[in-house]
Amino acid sequence: MANIDKKNYRSAPIDTADVVLPAELLELVEQITQNNHEVWARERIKDGWTYGEHRDDVRKQTPCLVPYEVLPESEKAIDRNTAAEVLKVVVKLGFKISKE
Repeated sequence: MANIDKKNYRSAPIDTADVVLPAELLELVEQITQNNHEVWARERIKDGWTYGEHRDDVRKQTPCLVPYEVLPESEKAIDRNTAAEVLKVVVKLGFKISKE
C-alpha cells in the first residue's frame, strides 16, 4: 500500500446535501435499516454474542441484540442515517431506483 498519512486523515464523503429522497424511497430506507440490523444481529450471534443489559466486549454481550422493533430509537436513527446516505449517493451518482 502507498505511503498513507493516517494521522491526518480527513473524511470526505460524497456531498449529498442537495439530494432529497422521494417519499417512496423513505419507505425503502426503513426496510434497508431493518434488514441491516438483522444482518448485523445474525453476524453477532454467529460470533457468539448474546443479549446483555450493557455492552461488554469481553463477555460478547450487547443491549442491541434485540428485534428491530424494540431497538432504541437512537440506534435506529444511526442505521437509518446510513441507509438514507447510501440511497442519496446512488441518486447523486445518477442511478435511478424503481420498483417493478
